[in-house]
Amino acid sequence: MTEQTTRPAPRPDDSDHPDIVVSIGTDHHAFDRLVRWVDDYARLHRDLRVLVQHGHSSTPTVASGTPFLPGEDLGGHMRAARVVVTHGGPGTIVQARQAGHLPIVVPRDPELGEHVDDHQLLFVSRLEQAGRVRSCSTSQQLTALLDKALASPEDFRTHPDDGDGAVRAALRAGALIDLVTRGSGTVPSEDDVRSTGIRQDAVADAVTRPAEGAEGDAEGTEWPEVTVVVPTRDRPELLRRTLRAIAEQDYPGTITTIVVFDNDQPDPSLARADGARPVRVVTNTLTPGLAGARNTGVLATHTDLVAFCDDDDTWMPGKLRAQVRVMLEEPGTDLVCCGITVVYDKVEAVRTLERTSVTFGDLLGSRLTELHPSTFLIRRRAMIDGCGTVSEEIPGSYAEDYELLLRLARRGPIRNIPETGVRVLWHRRSHFSGRWRTISTALRWLLERYPEFRLVPRGYARVAGQIAFAEASAGRRRDALRWIRTTLRARPAEGRAYLALLVVLGVPPGWITRALHLRGKGV
Repeated sequence: MTEQTTRPAPRPDDSDHPDIVVSIGTDHHAFDRLVRWVDDYARLHRDLRVLVQHGHSSTPTVASGTPFLPGEDLGGHMRAARVVVTHGGPGTIVQARQAGHLPIVVPRDPELGEHVDDHQLLFVSRLEQAGRVRSCSTSQQLTALLDKALASPEDFRTHPDDGDGAVRAALRAGALIDLVTRGSGTVPSEDDVRSTGIRQDAVADAVTRPAEGAEGDAEGTEWPEVTVVVPTRDRPELLRRTLRAIAEQDYPGTITTIVVFDNDQPDPSLARADGARPVRVVTNTLTPGLAGARNTGVLATHTDLVAFCDDDDTWMPGKLRAQVRVMLEEPGTDLVCCGITVVYDKVEAVRTLERTSVTFGDLLGSRLTELHPSTFLIRRRAMIDGCGTVSEEIPGSYAEDYELLLRLARRGPIRNIPETGVRVLWHRRSHFSGRWRTISTALRWLLERYPEFRLVPRGYARVAGQIAFAEASAGRRRDALRWIRTTLRARPAEGRAYLALLVVLGVPPGWITRALHLRGKGV
């Protein structure tokens, strides 16, 4: 390991150029996530020469690494490399394009402490829409793009007829971004903005202008209006981030957002009536809780397609477009879901299902956490004129999303897109964090309402084990032991029974849930 971490980067005039060049820039925030992903790839492809300019991030242990390189040296390596990977810094992206590469870009994420704000996420999203980069947000996507770039290098090269307008626009936009994020995030003065040579209101337009000949949507495609229902309670900062991600979708049609305040004073300043991204603010008029709030929003819509998004989650830019495309191609589909990236305590875990269809039987056997409510895109008529709206009978609205999945799956298979489309934030302010008695009561209601669980021992044991853990965490030792026995009789290998037993024996439930959350899992 020592030899690898101290191995010097080759000079650009060496004959032994790296196959893959990775540049993380010079920002003082660590970007260890990208270093780790690249190291994992290098470990599986030891025949490739990989060079990482890692700045203030951790030194790679398999790939060659150097903290900093003179611009001329880095440019030389890029020109000779087969593939270039960068962070979302405008200057680094421009340098890669000038070296002849369509770079693979991983933007820094402020939620993981990789930057001060989300400007790289927005900037890279717009460049990808314009065909100027290939972005990725997971290690699996990076691996797939590297494999593709090495197999088909011409697909990842720039050409003379691309023109340099986007390069100049990115440079100017990058200068403005640097001004905005300088220091603690001060706003640039008018003189500063003028010095960049571009108006503030023109930065986005210049960067997102499509490349010549870029493939657009098929002619004649009519993108239907979609309504997004966002229930909220006492999380104004997270809510605004959620609304911003919805507004920044690359969806060509209109997206109307209905923010439903539940047991909370509504904020009328969020309302917006203009443009293709209007926002309405309403108050929950039905049963207090998540289920009533969702239904208030659904009943207030007039569109055929309705999406859900919790107020602490964020959509990735292409999420809605991909799901609506499935709805357009498959008129008989009632619900489309997608994968999630779980973020907990600055650690992320990708949860995706490889299958594209989920049945009622599948859901009895497993909750399939990947089918998160913030991924739901539903035909409104499937609820209003079909299986019914979100159940307001479930105690505390716990597992209301799972119960709705079960009802919709009875009508027909649920479609799933096996790619990440939503970032799900798990944190100590999550609504059901520590509400063990509510959780136990709701899960017992679920077993009573769906006797089919008895026909699927694995599924029954899973829910019974969750009840046992909730009872143990609530301090009700006798009930916990009873449910532990019930769980083990149904399925002796069910791990939740043993986790519940640990809690009965004195292990704090928070230790267990934290260990699971760091792996993107729950009880």
